[in-house]
Amino acid sequence: MLVGAVVLALAAAPPVAFARPAGHAAGKHPVEKKQAEKPATQPERVDFTAAESATAWPEGLPGRLRLDGDDPRAFQALIDGAGAAGDPWLVLSGGGENGAFAAGLLAGWSQAGDRPAFGVVTGVSTGALIAPFAFVGPAADPALRANYTEITAADVFELGGNPTAALTDNWPLKDRIDKSVTPDLLKAVAAEHAKGRRLLIATTQVDAERSTVWDMGAIAGLAAGKDAGRYGDKALKLFREIVLASTAIPGVFPPVMIDALGEDGKRFQEMHNDGGAMAPFYLAPAPALVGRTSGVHLPTHSVYLVVNNRLTPEFGIAPRTILGVLGHSMSAAIKAQTRGAIALAQIFAQRSGLDLHVAEIDGRFTKASSAPFDPDYMKALYQHGEGLGRAGTAFTASQVKGDGPLESVKGTATQPTDGLGDSAAAR
Repeated sequence: MLVGAVVLALAAAPPVAFARPAGHAAGKHPVEKKQAEKPATQPERVDFTAAESATAWPEGLPGRLRLDGDDPRAFQALIDGAGAAGDPWLVLSGGGENGAFAAGLLAGWSQAGDRPAFGVVTGVSTGALIAPFAFVGPAADPALRANYTEITAADVFELGGNPTAALTDNWPLKDRIDKSVTPDLLKAVAAEHAKGRRLLIATTQVDAERSTVWDMGAIAGLAAGKDAGRYGDKALKLFREIVLASTAIPGVFPPVMIDALGEDGKRFQEMHNDGGAMAPFYLAPAPALVGRTSGVHLPTHSVYLVVNNRLTPEFGIAPRTILGVLGHSMSAAIKAQTRGAIALAQIFAQRSGLDLHVAEIDGRFTKASSAPFDPDYMKALYQHGEGLGRAGTAFTASQVKGDGPLESVKGTATQPTDGLGDSAAAR
């Protein structure tokens, strides 16, 4: 898991930037390091209340463009307004470098020729990086391949960030998002949104301690529609900020400050970070998942959940240091959180009559990562996912048992393979 891996990297390395290997990024255009000195302290924040936050919207743009992730009524209203929401859904989890699994799976699925045009796509953390490209469709597969097979840690973060904000500086990731989330991408997202499809990305609103779900297609529509001259630049900026915020691991990467405007004209900044801080993926509001409300109905019959993580325990001697213990403990906690979230999703699916198909990095993939964003590991994982997607063996109807891996309802064992995944139930 990325958060544990980065913390362990901090434990093992001095607080300096990752050095780019000789010839790194050949054929690419690496950014120049920011020359401005990082401030010793963060600027004072404007105070605002929960009530002001609840009615605020992104400054300079019309409408709220988001909803509270735990609000069943707002969620249902959004889904009811999506004409294509009855088509299959794609739910993409967090997982850092393990997002190479989903990127490869989608490419292989495209090659198989039976990849759906998903009615709703949701993304959290690394899933937020993937979601806009998955939403656009197979034409964006090459961009995903590049984003997950042609990078190293130096393209994501450097050690030694501003200690008042985070343990690392993620300026390389911000630059990469700025380069890949282009006006053309937003035009493509807006076109699909106009067909009744919906692209949702979750962040954590730190001040409110709640999940925020952003209607990314609506934001893209402001950047690419008839009012692009008025809203285009601000909508593009917000779209990029949301993607970056959803990947901002608390304390490891700095949070993203999003400009907001209250009903009374008051300006303030909301603090957003990793959507995975609330849940490893987003399917529906938590009250609906746990059965506290009957007011959420998904019009689809099929949900495809891609878990960009291993869920089984991985043994390794933890260094007897603060960061060493923290890294291993956070990795274990995230795995437990993910298993619990999958179990809730399965109960919700059974109660709602949904076919829930789950793909995870299981025992069929045995290669280990030697460092955060190890390029050899990511390429191998991409190829593994691609093979499963092409063969139609990525997804299983599954259940969580104790601390073990996902097992199919029929009890099919998952054995290591060459990446073609011949032992799992077909899609």
